[in-house]
Amino acid sequence: MNCIIIDDETTARVIINQLCSQINTIHVAAEFPNAMQAIKYLNQNEVDLIFLDIHMPDFTGFDFIQTLKNPPRIILTTSDANFAIEAFEYDCIVDYLVKPILLPRFQKAIQKAENKPSKTKALSNNNKIETTSGNDLYINIDRRLIKLDIPSIYLIEAKGDYINVKTEEKNYTVHSTLKKIEDKLPTHLFLKVHRSYIINIKKIIDIEDNSVLIKKDVIPVSRSNRPELMKRLNLL
Repeated sequence: MNCIIIDDETTARVIINQLCSQINTIHVAAEFPNAMQAIKYLNQNEVDLIFLDIHMPDFTGFDFIQTLKNPPRIILTTSDANFAIEAFEYDCIVDYLVKPILLPRFQKAIQKAENKPSKTKALSNNNKIETTSGNDLYINIDRRLIKLDIPSIYLIEAKGDYINVKTEEKNYTVHSTLKKIEDKLPTHLFLKVHRSYIINIKKIIDIEDNSVLIKKDVIPVSRSNRPELMKRLNLL
């Protein structure tokens, strides 16, 4: 299993890496001192397992999990035993390891991760975009037309044959393409910044290098789309 390690303590990352090296089925693909760097990595790469610390500056482990669309298996690694009940409210969390972590206990956690099947959601082909009217976008969810307020949409992400439409209130998974929904959105509000993402430029919180922060989502910006994004912004 490919895995990543997220922990703000260097020593903790070294220890987990050493434990992983003693298990043949685990390969550490990368490690990160904070959740934001990990999110950027996961936008471009898939992993099977994440070793995740809970207490990190600015962005806790639970905050991080809530940003993931389809989280892989996660093993929490923490010095605090007080969050165990909260942790197991998340289906993706397979174990909760309290530091210092010993090899026998670590091996049990890996066995749990290997035995837990990855979760996939069956999606109905009835979920699709129907039409727009003014500031409204209508989507067909299980034969129900649901009206979305277009300005409330802050992010649209391509997921294979589906797109994930994120709004201020709720997220919707729709059987469609980015191209189809792009044609129905006002160009003064929305911009395709990457082959897999359309963003509401009014919802941008921060821009750093080749990525933008919208809510808690770090979105990659392709080199070819960056000039148009910068052109749209009201720069001082």
